[in-house]
Amino acid sequence: MLYDAHNHLQDERLDPWRDQIIATLPQAGIAEMIVNGSCEEDWPAVAALAREHTWIRPAFGLHPWYVNERSPRWAETLRQHLIDHPHAVVGEIGLDRWIENPAIDAQLECFRTQLALAVELDRPATIHCLRAWGLLEETLRACPLPRRGFLLHSYGGPAEMIPSFAAMGARFSLSPYFGHPRKAAQLAVFKSVPLDRLLTETDAPDMRPPDELNPHPLQAADGSSLNHPANLRVSYELLASIRGMLVEELQDVIAANYAKLFAF
Repeated sequence: MLYDAHNHLQDERLDPWRDQIIATLPQAGIAEMIVNGSCEEDWPAVAALAREHTWIRPAFGLHPWYVNERSPRWAETLRQHLIDHPHAVVGEIGLDRWIENPAIDAQLECFRTQLALAVELDRPATIHCLRAWGLLEETLRACPLPRRGFLLHSYGGPAEMIPSFAAMGARFSLSPYFGHPRKAAQLAVFKSVPLDRLLTETDAPDMRPPDELNPHPLQAADGSSLNHPANLRVSYELLASIRGMLVEELQDVIAANYAKLFAF
């Protein structure tokens, strides 16, 4: 029984294959997944998937890449989606200095608003961070945090920051992308994550594994390669390898960690 703590099954790039993907996932051993919305436009698609499939848990959030496109009532709309789905996660939210013209002040405003919603509604949150780890830590220390904790998805920060984040309630998930040789150093960081804070994800359709580790290749019409949600097992195998565990042992650990953060 495998648990995907973070993906984007609603992403329009998966439109040609979504029905086929959904039909195959239970056979791939996937027990539950968190499907994350990124902007106002895709929240209804996430909600529709969650209504249709009991093993999909929705998450609604304004991703930092889309803060400049938000409507004046984005926060009210987000709140309503969360209220309509009592088991929904707040996500994907976060901070990102990697993008061009990052509008950090707007990102911070939206991030704090969404953290406050997670606290108010007693929901866990899923956090994206790129090149803003110090700012993220500083911001989290200055805000009330969700009682249930939060996920740092595809954790790309340094090992030295793990104890600080963990003390604030963080969990850390690994995606198949960390199987690329150029990500070896970041993969090794997951040796430092406490065992009870580990989670697995795909971030599909992004963060695909290297070709030699990819049992489910998926190619878009424009020739780009996409990540199939069934590649979740690759994340388990990578994590088990660096932790010196059997995949079967790790499955029990991940199931317990996932339930502690998300099962409410």
